[in-house]
Amino acid sequence: MQKIQKILIGIAFSPNLKANFFEAARIANMFNSELVGVHVGEKSAEKEKALMALAKEAPKLTIPLKTIWQKGKPIDVLLTATKDESIDLLILGALQQENIYKYYVGSIARELTRKAACSVLLLIKPSVERVSCKQIVVNGLKDQRTRETIQASFLISKGLGCKRVTIVEEISQSEIHVKVNDDASLRKATIRRERLKMREDSRVNKILEEIDTNDIAVKKQSIFGKRGYSIGHYAKVKRADLLVMNAPKKTGLLDRVFPHDLEYILSELPTDVLIVK
Repeated sequence: MQKIQKILIGIAFSPNLKANFFEAARIANMFNSELVGVHVGEKSAEKEKALMALAKEAPKLTIPLKTIWQKGKPIDVLLTATKDESIDLLILGALQQENIYKYYVGSIARELTRKAACSVLLLIKPSVERVSCKQIVVNGLKDQRTRETIQASFLISKGLGCKRVTIVEEISQSEIHVKVNDDASLRKATIRRERLKMREDSRVNKILEEIDTNDIAVKKQSIFGKRGYSIGHYAKVKRADLLVMNAPKKTGLLDRVFPHDLEYILSELPTDVLIVK
């Protein structure tokens, strides 16, 4: 995710449409990107008129809006559009099928985060008026995709004008390998924790050497616990405005049941979440 040139937003004529569209328009302008709006359903004069009126009211796009009207299942339509339009970022608000609003939490998010070839931004608190992004939390776990995820978090932070990025290093409790039952074992466990923290900080520092972090306050935070759940809880407690995560791995048959850290995040979204592909 070196650049964001094309952004896609699913358009459902729901109560959140205005806020979702305004957010997408602002993000598109921040990155000088083209915004593509996709409505899953039939095109009608009434809907087209409503969308045109909304586009006039929203922040003026630096690149004209492109709209796609396509009948079908929301997941299939969006996946096809992301491929055909070479989308870099998919923004999800509400999706509509057969007059029932199906929100991104749940099965739709799981399907799209597994199958979409682009990064996915899940908005849980869209706003018509811009709310400044003050803090971004990004996963720093040991994974071959983490380098790109951290790089993406700084790309996003500069585009949004965010001045604080916290890199969370999730460490499994099992790595301590010490059963605490007296003062000696407690000291041993504490030393083990500090060594693990130093190891993780060193690994993250090597990634940061390749990134321009000027004007951004960078914090590294090691937390011990279950992956996904721990960082989600941290982002919620710290009231982060955006949580940036690796995309789930594709592991064939196991992937079908979505056994990934993001399961905890998607089950109860702590804030807006960017899943980097």
